[in-house]
Amino acid sequence: MTDTSTQRTLDPDLAAHIAEHIAEEPEIEQVGAELDLRPLPDDRFADRELSWLAFNQRVLELAEDPSQPLLERVRFLAIFASNLDEFFMVRVAGLKRRMATGIAVTAASGLSPRQVLDAISERAHDLMARHARVFAEDVQPALAAEGITLVHWDELETREQERLHKFFRKQIFPVLTPLAVDPAHPFPYISGLSLNLAVVVANPTTGKEHFARVKVPPLLPRFIAVDARGRPSAPTSQTAAPDRGPTSFVPIEEVIAQHLDHLFPGMEVRERHLFRVTRNEDVEVEEDDAENLLQAMEKELLRRRFGPPVRLELTPGISPRIRALLVRELGVIEEEVYEVPEPLDLTGLNLIADLDRADLHFPPFVPTTHRLLAEVESSTPTDVFAAIRERDVLLHHPYDSFSTSVQTFLEQAAADPAVLAIKQTLYRTSGDSPIVDALIDAAEAGKQVLALVEIKARFDEQANISWARKLEQAGVHVVYGIVGLKTHCKLSLVVRQESDGLRRYCHVGTGNYHPKTARLYTDHGLLTCDPDVGQDLTRLFNQLSGYAPQSRFHRLLVAPRTVRSGLVERIDREAVAAREGREAWVKIKVNSVVDETTIDALYRASQAGVKVDLVVRGICAVRPGVPGLSENVRVRSILGRFLEHSRIYAFANSGGPAIGEGPDSGPEVFIGSADLMHRNLDRRVEALVRITDPDQVMELLDLLDASMSERTASWHLDADGTWHRPESGPDGSPLVDLQASLVQRQRRRLAGRR
Repeated sequence: MTDTSTQRTLDPDLAAHIAEHIAEEPEIEQVGAELDLRPLPDDRFADRELSWLAFNQRVLELAEDPSQPLLERVRFLAIFASNLDEFFMVRVAGLKRRMATGIAVTAASGLSPRQVLDAISERAHDLMARHARVFAEDVQPALAAEGITLVHWDELETREQERLHKFFRKQIFPVLTPLAVDPAHPFPYISGLSLNLAVVVANPTTGKEHFARVKVPPLLPRFIAVDARGRPSAPTSQTAAPDRGPTSFVPIEEVIAQHLDHLFPGMEVRERHLFRVTRNEDVEVEEDDAENLLQAMEKELLRRRFGPPVRLELTPGISPRIRALLVRELGVIEEEVYEVPEPLDLTGLNLIADLDRADLHFPPFVPTTHRLLAEVESSTPTDVFAAIRERDVLLHHPYDSFSTSVQTFLEQAAADPAVLAIKQTLYRTSGDSPIVDALIDAAEAGKQVLALVEIKARFDEQANISWARKLEQAGVHVVYGIVGLKTHCKLSLVVRQESDGLRRYCHVGTGNYHPKTARLYTDHGLLTCDPDVGQDLTRLFNQLSGYAPQSRFHRLLVAPRTVRSGLVERIDREAVAAREGREAWVKIKVNSVVDETTIDALYRASQAGVKVDLVVRGICAVRPGVPGLSENVRVRSILGRFLEHSRIYAFANSGGPAIGEGPDSGPEVFIGSADLMHRNLDRRVEALVRITDPDQVMELLDLLDASMSERTASWHLDADGTWHRPESGPDGSPLVDLQASLVQRQRRRLAGRR
């Protein structure tokens, strides 16, 4: 078999030179009058880590909100727990590692590493206690009122316990492995995020006590359902159908705990306590020293399993001696110990949230085909190409169906004999990805296919390695990007032979090529055959697969060279416009705002009189409304049914000098993959594309204005770094759920086409 992979194993000096050269940013040209560069206050940045915890608190507030459907509140509880797990595994672990090696520095917020860690510990303890309390005192009773109960073993009827005895012997017992701790058996390795029982058993003859650990098998159901017929099972869509009556769930650890005598026959079980460990699970690969990036990543994934602990979760009733034993053996300090009520690990609540109770979920929503694609949806396999030739298509997922737009675009490209080549970036995708299948089909049909697979996508590394190998075996040219940079941009390029020559069809998006998350995340994408975008993508793919660090682009801003500089230059242009008395505003929608250079540009624009509106889902280091600094800055955050994921950058551009390939005047709007974070602007390949269709520009501006409206339900960021959530509009009117209104708009459009 011909080796079609390209692993970019360069000479280290050459690799370093290329990475350094690509990371260069061109000097920003001065636009108009001199900018006011007076020193800005030292305390102008909110702390990144504490801002992230504030984001997760907003997720928790959705779980607390009684206006949300009950099972969706359950899901928000699970999301909060999962988010916090990742925060400890990556952010807290990284901070502790930097402190241990002496390379941690004072944060931009002015807090020392120790102050940040202490503040994280305090806030995380409070939030975890609040999380457990919301479940136990609010959500769990509400579930019980709907016939969905989480019960303890001693609350079950005798016949239910008997059935669970049989279920344990047949389905659970064969999987369990008790591990003793004694002079012949050292303290066992405790895997990250696993649930464990700390067990104390005693020899009834001698009275001597022994410690053992029993791991709860992660592949078994977290909660065991006992349906109306009393048959134990994992939760499924059938177990809680409305016509089946009440459903009870027992945590699997309670079933195991009640049967410890099966694991330790002849011994007396004296104590049992539940605990859970979170470890450092970030991955670091020194790429310049790796002869084979794929093999280096696989080795690092094995090492990740043995990262040091950063959090120990315990139940409050644990005995002092077992608590001390776990703390000592796991090597954690007191601040890293979190005592929370059972059940631990509420990420398992996703099983409950998936129950088939339509009355307890958001109303069903089926994405619809974009109107420009629906008009040509019926007959030939090249309809998508015909639609794109008519005009650019601006997609808004999940309202516009991903499967009948981007997925169909790539599937038709794979099947179309006129298509000669497909080039595609893959950062994250699903386990049964139709995108990957289309690339394989295209390669097997003899087309030139390039897939840039980012195998360093956090927590998807193993899956992406598998996809890379599957693609290679099918004859796809697989590359892993540029040394030192993650490839995060969302790009597709299709080259098609047509009667008037070759035409390039492109997709530039804000979200991953992941059919499942495309139904849950709000993202934008542009389908176009504009020659400038086609040339831009050709150059960028050549840069990613070969050597082209000097590439210039027409409608794209590309990190790490021109995203930060291009955005800052446009923000500065708005500041000049404001000083000259022209219309001036900046409107941005992103996941996170951390980059100090960009934030300072926004502060200076605000001081010049520019109206700055920011819609930020997650981390925000901006402090709006500070007198003399940011009176003209407003920040909103929208969380809800869908995860807000799109990135939009908009500027008034009211007649000043054009920048690069930009228009002389009129709103200038970009969409793309980059957030305002150091990693996006300095250590990733990102792409923003300028939207040129006037109707599409207005569509995006309308969305930004609706997101910032005082009548839209959202969180508002205050100058002191706290978020508040207004309960009504300025006149006391009910607030509008923006996502729900967009769902209703899509339904009206669908009805209008029938």
